Amino acid sequence: MAPIAEPPRRNGLLVVQPLRKRHCVECRSGPLPLLVLEEGAPRCLDCADLGHLVFLPRGDTALTRRSREGSTLSAVVVRYNRRRGRYEQQGVMVEEAALALAEERCLADAEARRRRRARDARRREAEDVRFTEAFARKISRLFPACPADRARAIAAHASVRGSGRVGRSSAGRALSEAAVTAAVRASVRHTETPYDHLLMSGVSRHEARRRIAATVDTRLWEWRDDITAQA
Repeated sequence: MAPIAEPPRRNGLLVVQPLRKRHCVECRSGPLPLLVLEEGAPRCLDCADLGHLVFLPRGDTALTRRSREGSTLSAVVVRYNRRRGRYEQQGVMVEEAALALAEERCLADAEARRRRRARDARRREAEDVRFTEAFARKISRLFPACPADRARAIAAHASVRGSGRVGRSSAGRALSEAAVTAAVRASVRHTETPYDHLLMSGVSRHEARRRIAATVDTRLWEWRDDITAQA
């Protein structure tokens, strides 16, 4: 049987996932899914006094770290990558009790993160409701003749978190008159004019806006009517 090229030495114990079928030189068991090399000769985990350890594949950094910290004895599992010409880590061997404890701690952390995400989601939802209400109130102050339900609808559309709409711009969050007016203008443009149909028929955006500008301006003037009347 040809000897196995030994992986580079590092601190701690190494366990190899062989590419070929190998048998233990002591007990002759095999083929071995995992083995330990001693002077180039393969030994099974039992003969190498590692049979009580369990394999933890790589992928969960926190679970691996906690398992190794809690395990009195542990080993790194490697496999030779022919294409890259090097040994690569596949996971670790740890004591079963250490792995079980690490899993419990990671699950507790995951539950804590889930609860925190839920709290954050509720907080963001409450913030969004307050912001939308404030946006609607600002619309009503600037456009007192705008129906209340329409003001709420415009505010809800403009202030969707992550939408990139004007309500989420820095000016929108500050409830600036220009940003709020832009949101109202956009709503009128899309819902009360043929603007969208013009775009779909191939009319350029600038030309489409020019064609419907008078209709939009008239609607905004009508909604400002209370202010105009008081002036």
